[in-house]
Amino acid sequence: MKKVCVIGWPVAHSRSPLIHNHWIAEHKIPDARYEPMAVKPENAAATIRDLAALGFIGANVTVPHKETAFAALDRHDATARRLKAVNTIVTTPQGLEGRNTDGYGFIANLKDRAPAWNAASGAAVILGAGGAARAVAAALEEAGAPEIRIVNRTPSRAEALMRDLELKSAKVFSTAEAARALDGAGLLVNTTTLGMKGENDVTIDLAPLPKSALVTDIVYTPLETGLLRRAREGGHPTVDGLGMLLHQAVPGFEAWFGVRPQVTEKLRALVLADLGMT
Repeated sequence: MKKVCVIGWPVAHSRSPLIHNHWIAEHKIPDARYEPMAVKPENAAATIRDLAALGFIGANVTVPHKETAFAALDRHDATARRLKAVNTIVTTPQGLEGRNTDGYGFIANLKDRAPAWNAASGAAVILGAGGAARAVAAALEEAGAPEIRIVNRTPSRAEALMRDLELKSAKVFSTAEAARALDGAGLLVNTTTLGMKGENDVTIDLAPLPKSALVTDIVYTPLETGLLRRAREGGHPTVDGLGMLLHQAVPGFEAWFGVRPQVTEKLRALVLADLGMT
């Protein structure tokens, strides 16, 4: 049995089993199963190190265990080393290796849903300075963004992110300075939980943002957040956050099962139906 799991606490909300089991069925992979595994924080490191003994060929890791997974493993890919966080674990001839595909998923989603977007076309503005912002900032720099502008209510946290990732061309702005950050930008991405169901919306004024600038949000419940709605009504191209979830799953599935799956409209519809958003 080729078993893979997603490790988190809690983990019942994860759509990873739905995504991966859909691909397992689609590609008719024999004796394969993907399952959730709820693991308390105090048990996470030991569980991760024991994955092979527990019968798993790999795993995904979700909150709050991504940093724990990085520390628990001896081998990492370059992206996981840079971010100091792991969301995908793969069995290699040398043992378990931690990888991070969050940034890949972010960029792949933009390329999929907004093919005309080019990272090199203008500065990228990131709202927030948490774990998701780290993955997005690193991915945008690698994709060729000429400048990364991080807007955060606590500038010192954004400055720490910038130093830790050694971003070559980055600037930090307080929330009060958001208008200056948006001026001339080519991309705006919200990496905070603002706009999520039950949370307050992002309230920054989008007027200084060029109409050609793409606006995206890593939040996907609701699919169109308040920020995306305002951007769309203002004439900006927009991309929702669901695709990041779907695309980040692709490299792991390929590593575990030897088949590169596709993110299709059928898969999007399946996940949206499960989220009750059809």
